[in-house]
Amino acid sequence: MRKLAIVGRPNVGKSALFNRICKKRIAIVDEAEGITRDRLYAETEVFGLPFEIIDTGGIDPQSKDAFQEEIRRQAEIAYEEADSLVLVVDGTVGVTPLDQDLARILLKMGKPLVLAVNKIDEPKHSSLLHEFHCLGISKMVAVSAAHGFQVAEMLEMAWEKIQKEEEEKIQKGTRISVIGRPNVGKSTLLNTLLEEKRCVVSPLAGTTRDSVEIPFTYQGRPYTLIDTAGIRRKKSEHDVVEKFAALRTVRAIERSDVCLLLVDAQEGITAQEKKIANQIEDAGKGCIVLLNKWDLVKGFRMEHALQSIREESPFLAHCPFLCISAKEGRNLDKIFPEIDQVTLATQTRISTHQLNTFIEKAIQLNHPPMLRGKRLRIYYMTQVDVTPPRFILFVNHPSLMQQSYQKYLLNRFREHYPFAGTPLNFHLKGKPSSSPRS
Repeated sequence: MRKLAIVGRPNVGKSALFNRICKKRIAIVDEAEGITRDRLYAETEVFGLPFEIIDTGGIDPQSKDAFQEEIRRQAEIAYEEADSLVLVVDGTVGVTPLDQDLARILLKMGKPLVLAVNKIDEPKHSSLLHEFHCLGISKMVAVSAAHGFQVAEMLEMAWEKIQKEEEEKIQKGTRISVIGRPNVGKSTLLNTLLEEKRCVVSPLAGTTRDSVEIPFTYQGRPYTLIDTAGIRRKKSEHDVVEKFAALRTVRAIERSDVCLLLVDAQEGITAQEKKIANQIEDAGKGCIVLLNKWDLVKGFRMEHALQSIREESPFLAHCPFLCISAKEGRNLDKIFPEIDQVTLATQTRISTHQLNTFIEKAIQLNHPPMLRGKRLRIYYMTQVDVTPPRFILFVNHPSLMQQSYQKYLLNRFREHYPFAGTPLNFHLKGKPSSSPRS
């Protein structure tokens, strides 16, 4: 479920706005600063769109409140895990230095951001908005949390960009790139899937030089297939056209949701396939490995071929594998169910409660080692994005996270959750100016 976080300095009306959106009194509303300290969550809907709303404590570095550091950390977690943000300011007070600081922080995050100028109780007071243009937030609206003035308009702004992206994605369906070295059978695979010769097929390596996008429907579901130029090693790029073909392949990876990495079953995985796999993983795309020309392989067991490839690349070890023959149509009916599974995995979101239960159990089984007299502490884990799934671990000191322990957590995580063919991004976030010596 998508998440919207309400953020701002103390006493600007965040909790009142939270209650207004939820249509019930959940957050405590009071004139005193610092009433909201922990994050509050509630599920609600607008225009038939369900979402989760997060209320955060007001951040003020100058506050003498003993809980201010915890409030800051809780609000930071909300910023990270939300899909869209609403910065609330007080229209009767005007712009404050703290408003400016928060606006700079939120703009850097690159997420959909709306500025809600609160306490505008009548339309004639909307002129108070002009002072807030200096914050640099393009989407701005006057609201009144107390009276409900333009709250619906604010929510429409907050979800506008995300809704457009989702509508475009639904229309185009899953975008699939067929990736691989020259002459491994990419165009043959597309022609067989489409049951027509849409791409030029030739035994001469490098025949396809342009990326070709083809709308395609399979069992009533829309897809877009992308045929790409084969990637050559740089020493084999004899002319400018070949170099541009390689660039177009990289762009095709970036435009796709799932990549079909085609490997010649007779030759096995080469250094070039490893490089392509790294490009797919770095781009955050789902991946399925297809061992093509399996009809030409004699005297070699399928299990041994798959095990050999899994040992060659850590990322490929978590990808689905199929042994196919594009020419004969062997096992091609299994490709689209795998694409649907990988697409679902890239869009999977795990609740914060489940993630923290996982972290607690993982730590109990294997405590972080001591480093220079200090031990890593993991306070919290949350998922902040999908396609690809991105997670943040809030820790005491990121430098205490050893590579071996991070690998342990990642392996345990893949054992627990079905993310086949999906890159996983784990990021560490420590206290401000944190170091093991502090």
